[in-house]
Amino acid sequence: MTETLQQAAETAKKHHARPIISAVLADGTIVETIHRPEEHRTLFAVGKDTDFRYETSLLADGERLVPYSPRNNLLRNEVVLLPSEPTEYETDEALVAEITSFIHRFVDVSPLFEKVASYYVLLSWVYDAFSELPYLRLRGDPGSGKTRFLLTVGSLCYKPIFASGASTVSPLFRILDAFRGTLVIDEGDFRLSDERAEIVKILNNGNARGFPVLRSEAAPSGEYNPTAYAVFGPKLVATRGFFEDRALESRCLTEEMGLSRLREDISISMPAGYKAEALALRNKLLLFRLRNRFKHQAVEEFVDRAIEPRLNQIFVPLLSIIEDPKTRGDLRELARRYNRELAAERGMGVEAQVLEVIRDLLAQGEGRLPLKDVTSWFSDRHGEDYDRKITTKWIGSVIRKRLRLAAHKTHGESVIPLSEVPKLKVLFERYGVSTTETGGDHMPAGDLGDMGDFVEGRGTPEPPQEPLS
Repeated sequence: MTETLQQAAETAKKHHARPIISAVLADGTIVETIHRPEEHRTLFAVGKDTDFRYETSLLADGERLVPYSPRNNLLRNEVVLLPSEPTEYETDEALVAEITSFIHRFVDVSPLFEKVASYYVLLSWVYDAFSELPYLRLRGDPGSGKTRFLLTVGSLCYKPIFASGASTVSPLFRILDAFRGTLVIDEGDFRLSDERAEIVKILNNGNARGFPVLRSEAAPSGEYNPTAYAVFGPKLVATRGFFEDRALESRCLTEEMGLSRLREDISISMPAGYKAEALALRNKLLLFRLRNRFKHQAVEEFVDRAIEPRLNQIFVPLLSIIEDPKTRGDLRELARRYNRELAAERGMGVEAQVLEVIRDLLAQGEGRLPLKDVTSWFSDRHGEDYDRKITTKWIGSVIRKRLRLAAHKTHGESVIPLSEVPKLKVLFERYGVSTTETGGDHMPAGDLGDMGDFVEGRGTPEPPQEPLS
C-alpha cells in the first residue's frame, strides 16, 4: 500500500499540472469544469457516451490536467459562468421549451427571434462540432433592451464570457483562447477607435474555425514573437448601429430592438432568483453536451442553393440543431429574406447599375459588349448621380475588380467577351437585377436564356483577342 502511494507521488511530480476549463480527448472523452462557489470548489465532470463521473484531476497524454481554481478572478466575479453539475432533463424538446420559457419571461423580442435564440443556446453547447457559426446580434438605441437580452440569453450559453466585465479589449484574446466559450459583448462599451478595431478582428475571425488572431507577444528573451489566439466560438453582440464591414454584418442574425412598447408582463428589474434558474438550465445543458457533442454536425441537405454561400454557412449549423419542422421552415424563410435584403442593398450600388446596363446591351442582341458603350449608357442614366466624371477606365475597373468579369481588347477596342455570360447570370441574381422586366430607358431587357448561343459558338464569333493594357 505504501509503495503504491509512493508511486503515485512520484507520478504526480513527473507530470506538471496544467489548468484547463474543458477538453475533448482523443478517445472521445469530454472534460468540463464545474464550479461550486458555495463550496469554494471546482471539479471536472468527465463524460463519455452516456456515463459521467467527477474528478479532481485527470491524466491525459502524459499530462496532468486540473480545473481552474475557484479563486480565479473571472470565476469569482462571474465574468465567466460555469455549471455546477450535470443534471437530468426529460427530452431535447422539453429542454428547448424550458429555455424558450426562461427567455420569454425576461426579454421582449419577436417570436421567431425568441425561438432562434433558444436554439442558439443549444448550438453553443456543441458549437465545436461545426466549422462555421452565426452570431446573434441586437441592434437598437440605449434603453431598448439589448443588455437585458445579453444577460438573459448569455447566462444560458456555453461558458459565457461577459466582456462588459473587462476594462479593456486586450484581455479578450487570451480569455477566448483559454476558455473557448461564448463571447457576450456590448459593443457600445468600447468607444475608443482602437478598441473597436480590436473587436472587429475578433468578430471577423471568430465565426469560422482555423482563423486565429495573431498578436505580438514579448518573449522572456525580449524578442517579440507572433502568438495565435483562437477566437472561434458563439457570440452575442449588441450594437447601436450597423457594422461598417458588410461581410461582418452578414455573419449576424439580427433583431431590431425598441420598435414596440415593452410587454407589460416583463419586470423592469431582474428578480433575485433568475441566477439560480439560469444555473439550473446550464446544468441540464451540460448533460446535453456530454450526451450530444458527437451526435450533431452540419447537415448538407439544409444547404439552400438559392441563397448565398455565406448565408448557408451561418444558417446551416442552426438548422442542423433544430428538430421542430415549423421552426426550421421559419428559419429557412428568414435565410431567404436575408438573401433578398443583401441583393437589394447591392442593387443600390454602382455594381448593380453597371449590370443593368450590361443586361440591356445584351438584350439588343448585337453580340458585342464594348466598354465604351457600357460607359456611355451608364453616363446617360446615372451621370448626374455621381460627383466624379464617368470614364471608361472607371467603369472598366468596376467590371474587372468588383464584378470580377474579364475584359480584353479586340481591334483596339475593350470589350467584355460573351464567354462571361454564365458569370453574368449569377451576378444578375446576386445583385437583384431582373432579366425579364423592362430595364432602363433604352431597351426592354427580354429573357437572357438564349445568350448561351454565343458561348457555344452559335452566335456572332468573337474576333482574335489582344492583351488588355
